[in-house]
This record gives sequence, C-alpha cells and structure tokens, in this order.
Amino acid sequence: MPAETIIRQEPAGDFHDDSARGDPPDIRLVIADVDGTLVTNDKTLTQRAIAAVHTLREAGIAFAITSSRPPRGLSMLVKPLGLTTPIAGFNGGMFVHPDMTIIERHTLPAGITARVIKTIEAHPPLDVWLYRGHDWFVRNRDAPHVAREQKAVQFAPTVVPGFDGLLDDAIKVVGVSDDLDAVARCEADMQKAFAHEASPKRSQPYYLDVTHSNANKGFVAAWMSGFLHVPAGQIATIGDQPNDLLMFAKSGLSIAMGNANPQVKQQAAHVTESNEEEGFANAVERFILAAASADTGRKG
Repeated sequence: MPAETIIRQEPAGDFHDDSARGDPPDIRLVIADVDGTLVTNDKTLTQRAIAAVHTLREAGIAFAITSSRPPRGLSMLVKPLGLTTPIAGFNGGMFVHPDMTIIERHTLPAGITARVIKTIEAHPPLDVWLYRGHDWFVRNRDAPHVAREQKAVQFAPTVVPGFDGLLDDAIKVVGVSDDLDAVARCEADMQKAFAHEASPKRSQPYYLDVTHSNANKGFVAAWMSGFLHVPAGQIATIGDQPNDLLMFAKSGLSIAMGNANPQVKQQAAHVTESNEEEGFANAVERFILAAASADTGRKG
C-alpha cells in the first residue's frame, strides 16, 4: 500500500514582519527542511503549506525538500506537493527523483561506520540505528523514538541482533537518546574524532546523525544549485535546526522557523512563526512571494 500523508485544514494566521533588511534577492528556488519546518510536530502537512508550494510553482519558483529522513520516508510528500525536483534524503547522503530512483548517493566506508558505532556505544545511554540504501536497521524495536520515527517515515525498521554484515554501503548512522546532554557530548566527541572523515550533526536534540563528509545541508544547497542551474544567490532556504545553518550559508535568503533555537535565528535573514503556527506558509507568502510580486511590479 502506498504511503499516505496527513493533511489538515487550518485558517490563515496573522502575519508579523520582523525585519526589513534591504531589497531581497530574486528567488528562483526554495529548499525547505521537513521536520520542524514543513510539517507540524505531529508530522502533518497543512493545506496552507501545500497551497504555498503550489503558488511558488505558479510564480516560476522551484521547490525542493531536504531532510535527515531516508528518501523512502519522504515519499508521502511527493503527490500533495507535486514535487518534480530531486529529493535530498539523509541530509544529502542520497539524492533521488520523486519516483525514488537514485540519482547519487554518498556512503560511509565500512571502517568508519564501525568506528562511529563504537563511539556512539561509548556514550550511554545512546542507542544506535543504521540506514543502508532504503532500509533502516535497529537492534531494539522498543528503544526510544523508534515508534515515533516509524510514524514519521511510514515504514518499519528491520530488527537485527547486531550490525555485522551491514557496515558496507551504510548511508547514515544515528545515535539516539532522550538524554540530550549525552547526545551533545557524543556530537562534540564525534566531531573531534572524525574531523573530515564523516559529518556528525544533530538533526534533532535527541538524534545525532553521522553521514559521509559531503552529506550535509550545505552540500545539498550547492548540489541543487548545480543540478537545477540556479545560482546560490537566488536560492532561499528554510529550517529550524543547527544542521540547517550550512544551507543558510549557501543561499541568498535564509529563513529560520519560530521554533528554532537562538543560534539558528541569529544567523537567518528572517524569522517566521513556528511550525505549529503555519510558519512555513507565512514565510513563503511574506518573504518570497510578496518580494517576487514587488519585484515584478518594479520591473513592470
């Protein structure tokens, strides 16, 4: 059975312009994070978010998504959003067409994958997940956040006793825990231990994602720029987590969600409302479409 997405109708909210920073760039592409940005906390895609994406397309502005999720866990967004651009899963570890055929992928060498797993295990109580191709492997189905992730990606993990035999072609290893301080310590230690060998970054306070050194959202923005022939200065990016800062730096316009932490907000050109308050739709309407309309009026 194909995956389905939850769609919720919401009334339009009030807009609050929180900055005025000169003439905006001429935006031709919008790249959005998914969890905490495009969808609500219960993984709902609202009618206003859908409408905003379709209006972008009508205005001649392309739209693409990137996420730490596997591409398979983003397939339910393709039809309602009418996606035609590549999808960047695993924070850029795998690029696929909307039909899920692979364009490009960046896997971790087996030796590095083994070391990453050992490093995570050295930071209890973190649990380990491993992604390989379109598959997700866990050692305990009842471990923290497994059920939550299964609901989000709409497919179940494969339970294995260990990861031996799965180290080749791993695309992402995740350290998971509700001990957020332990996750932060593991991230810091991982960044020191692996330097340029891998890209460790939290996608949520409780998820530490470790991918290929080229698999990060800055790489996603640069890759989309080249693949879609859109200059970096004409790309707008929208996100909520520290791993989104790399794509902010590679785009002409950056927008932080209202639910983002202070560091992310400080480094964004604009701040919109939270993902529970139609922040994505508001950002598109206020900072991108309104600016495009104004620019058209000036040129006319």
